[in-house]
Amino acid sequence: MLRLEGGQVESLWDELLPQQLRELPQDLAQIDALFGDEALLLPVGAHWEREAKARGRSSRAHGRPTIPMQTYVRLMVLKHRYGWGYETLVREVSDSLHLRRFCRIALHERVPEESTVRKLTRRLGAETVAELSRAVIAKAERETRFRARAVRIDSTVVEADVRYPTDAGLAGQAVRTLAREGRRLAARLGGTRARVQDRSRAVGRRLRAISRTLRRRSGEAKAEVLALTKETGRLLSASAREARALVSEARRSARGSGLGSILAAVERLESFAERSEKVIGQIEKRLRGEKISDRLVSLFDPDARPIRKGKLGKPTEFGYVEQLAEVTPNTKRGARGFVLPPATAPGNPGENQLLPETVAELERLGLSPQEVAVDGGFQTQATVAALAPLAPERTFIAGRASPGSKRTQRRLARYRTGAEGRISHLKRGHGLRRSRLKGAQGEQIWTGWAVFAYNTSTYGVYA
Repeated sequence: MLRLEGGQVESLWDELLPQQLRELPQDLAQIDALFGDEALLLPVGAHWEREAKARGRSSRAHGRPTIPMQTYVRLMVLKHRYGWGYETLVREVSDSLHLRRFCRIALHERVPEESTVRKLTRRLGAETVAELSRAVIAKAERETRFRARAVRIDSTVVEADVRYPTDAGLAGQAVRTLAREGRRLAARLGGTRARVQDRSRAVGRRLRAISRTLRRRSGEAKAEVLALTKETGRLLSASAREARALVSEARRSARGSGLGSILAAVERLESFAERSEKVIGQIEKRLRGEKISDRLVSLFDPDARPIRKGKLGKPTEFGYVEQLAEVTPNTKRGARGFVLPPATAPGNPGENQLLPETVAELERLGLSPQEVAVDGGFQTQATVAALAPLAPERTFIAGRASPGSKRTQRRLARYRTGAEGRISHLKRGHGLRRSRLKGAQGEQIWTGWAVFAYNTSTYGVYA
């Protein structure tokens, strides 16, 4: 059962507190005033209604009451504002009078459990968070002095929460995972003839040998590493065959009251077997010297991809590409604006591949900036064609000849460079550097909350 608002926050105990403790700090007070608008939570209610309609129920009358969505949204803003994990978030809010008042949690009430907040984050999804950001931008356009007269667009990589991947390392991880999931499934089935042997010790010996061999940095060492990698692939291939046999036996013999949990375990083991076979294919291609396309870099985040951006510190990053567009009221130094819900696509898409989605987002919000600034990765003709629906007065592409005076070119060049600073700000201050949620959908949810937390702070600047 959906609850948008909670009960009464202040109690008799609040009257005993000093005035300083009853007043929010200025930055939180500005965000608190923004959340005073009940219309801001309409996207959450709409999501709940769609979900209830799909199940043939009423979101207002069925199920246990949720935590107040007003409290949940405020908790997520604090989480990305301060870079806390779920457990740290709950602990800090429990211990702070200011944060309790901001989150509308009375002194005598318990802060929601971290598992409740975590599950709600996945349940609401990325599109609901994007609608929250759109509501904030629309409210700023409608009720403050903010007017979107310029936009700067740039892409960045949001890293997946994975270690640096190697084929041998992935093989070792896959062997351990198949053995663990195989034991769990066999325990649910009872007596089974098929089983997945635990080859983690054998793979571990090969991985340690690879580490020792790499220190020599010679041509012979490279050949030895390839031979050891081949052995890890052979061990993984045996585990994958056994996992497939266990899955087949489980599907034939699954019956009884625990059928649902058994089938869930079967599907989980089967998905890991498929990813393991992809790792085996990568190892075989590497041994043959063939190019590996659509490389798998993580068993637990299969949507993450290697992305080369040409940076000296990190030539290759592993994660997802997001195109960010910041609309600002001017192009002066230090201009601050609102960031639109990001555009993204699987793999390593180019700038112009994502640009139509960004333009569609501007049109959806009814924004028609007069000036557009992008970096040199955008192609001139494709960019002009994509921006045609907006009909901007000027389009600046870094490093390309553009109409206008030298003074105008320098101004727009400085303005475009500010996109790098804004991305850095989002990464350092709002958690955009690395997504802690797995999968493409999880990364979009994470990025959406980071953008929303930033936009709520920006609204306070213009309110």
